[in-house]
Parts: sequence; C-alpha cells; structure tokens
Amino acid sequence: MNYQLLIVDDEYEIRTGLANYIPWNTIGFTVAGQCQNGKEALDFIASHKVHAVLCDIRMPIMDGLELARELRSQKSSVKFVFLTGYKDFEYIQQALRYRAFDYVLKPSKFEQISEIFGRICHELDREYGVDSLAKKEPADIINTIKKIVKEHLADVTLESVAKKIYMNPFYISKLFKQKTGINFTDYVTDCRMKKAADLLNDYNYRIYDISEIVGYSNPKNFARTFKQYYGVTPSEYRTGGLTKGETPSDETPL
Repeated sequence: MNYQLLIVDDEYEIRTGLANYIPWNTIGFTVAGQCQNGKEALDFIASHKVHAVLCDIRMPIMDGLELARELRSQKSSVKFVFLTGYKDFEYIQQALRYRAFDYVLKPSKFEQISEIFGRICHELDREYGVDSLAKKEPADIINTIKKIVKEHLADVTLESVAKKIYMNPFYISKLFKQKTGINFTDYVTDCRMKKAADLLNDYNYRIYDISEIVGYSNPKNFARTFKQYYGVTPSEYRTGGLTKGETPSDETPL
C-alpha cells in the first residue's frame, strides 16, 4: 500500500525536484499533488486523501506553521515533515509544538528523507493495519518474498512484492538485505539468470522466448546481463554448456 504525499513549497524548482527525483514509491509513498503555499495545500487536503505533507516553513499567503496549526485545529491526522534551513531553528521549535513528525534540512538529502518517511510509513502501516506479516518470523517473510520472486520472474519488482504481502517496500528492502546479505535486486537477477541457464538447456525454447520468460523485454539487455553473470553470451552458453564460474577453453566449440 502506497500512502499519499503532498509537497508544499513556494519555489517551483524545489517542489518539482522533490516530487520527481525522489523514488517515493520505494519508500511507500505516491506524490498526490504539489502546492506553492499553505492556502493551496489546505484546499487540496480538503478535497483529496493525504496521509503526509512535506512542507516548507516559510511561504507567502499561508506559511507552513499556519497550515499545521489549521489542520491540527481540524483534528487532522496528516503527518507533517517540515523543510527548513539551519537558520530557522526557532521555527523548528514552533513546528514541534504543532506535533510535526520531523523536519528535513535544506538542501535535502535522499538518505534523510528516506529514513524519516520510512518511519512515517511504518507508523501508517500500524494505524491502517496493513502489516499482516508483522507477527511472522523474519525468516518466514524472506521465504515468502523468495517464493513470489521465483513465481513471477517475468515482471517482479520490489513494489509488486510489497503489494502482495501488504508491507512497506522500504522495510522489505532493508529486511531482505539484513537477513540474506544481498540486495533484493541482486537476488532477482540471480534467480533470473539461473532460470535462464536452465531453460537454455532445453532447445525447445528460443533465446528470445527465454529473455521474456525471465523478465527482459529487450533481448539485448538480457544478453548483456547474462554475459556479465556467466562470462559468456546465452548462445555461447547453450553451445558450450558452460556453468557459472567457467570460462570457455580453446577446445570449446563456440
């Protein structure tokens, strides 16, 4: 489940940059809209479902603090994260009085945003009861993830796995790395390459077909990844019967 995020900043470059260059879906959010001041944001929230707001403190017409104060008076449950500079510490203190979840210093860093909104996502998960696997052991969760990957090699993504098990993709990514020692994307590539090698032993499958079966719509991308993984192209592998770690010898007919 992805939660709805509203970005509010009077500077066009900042708000569009935050909206377009942060991979929000990997943290569990979708950008629902962008506003240039608190008044616009208030109107937007009145007509749209918004779970969290990333908001500049200083803005014309209605600033971030006024927006937060107004929403709190309405008993809104929206999670607030303020954008601020080092010189605005007094504003940060006021923001915390309005129960701001946290604040992000400008210039914004992805690591800080990812950590803060990852925590917000976990809190929202608990509030909405979407952590159906939370009581399971981490090993069970990992096994479930691996099973889904192997069953959906053609189109599996971190987000698609997250939707199937009702967990936050950011949390899944961290848990998978922690428990397996490899990144989720590396595991998917590993499974795809092993499946491809297995299918290459069956001459009923064309290389083009194998490429699509393991999730590569472009055969050239498949061949490039396969060679990086095995050291030979798919056609060389099929002809020479090589396994990972082996390299073709002079006697191997390629």
